[in-house]
Amino acid sequence: MAKFTVDQAHSAVGFEVKHMMVSKVKGQFDAYTADVEATDLTDLTTASIAFKIDVASINTRNEDRDNHLKSADFFDAENNSSIDFKSTSITRDGDDYKVTGDLTIKGVTKPVTFDVEFGGKGTNPWGVEVYGFEAEAKINREEFGLTWNAALETGGVLVGKDIKIKVELEVNPAA
Repeated sequence: MAKFTVDQAHSAVGFEVKHMMVSKVKGQFDAYTADVEATDLTDLTTASIAFKIDVASINTRNEDRDNHLKSADFFDAENNSSIDFKSTSITRDGDDYKVTGDLTIKGVTKPVTFDVEFGGKGTNPWGVEVYGFEAEAKINREEFGLTWNAALETGGVLVGKDIKIKVELEVNPAA
């Protein structure tokens, strides 16, 4: 198995959630690491994937909201510094893949399946192979202990339950 590194300049780990039941808040985590090993990344079924995301790096472009998300109301970053994912199975789904693994948020671990699209393989101007992937999954945040909310006077709630996780990766063989 070969090891691969994530090119963070060309990758992103993001999310979106309904706000006030009418719009979306989008954000990302600016600090994360990934361990990717595979026999051949053009066939993702040969891979093993692990992510560690630094909760304190959350960025929704609003400092007050980011601080609230880091608080005990949500991620409790002081006591739960990372979000972790470890693949347990990878299957081909036509030209795409289903990557299932254990996702741990705020001390709660649950299986999650990402729909993954292989973007292709290329060679950069320095002769290094690059591989591109896009992945998406949907989770119910309350199942991971992220239950804070506020009722709206007009009905409904401030923060939706469903979170879309979106990952865009460019990986290269480890040097």
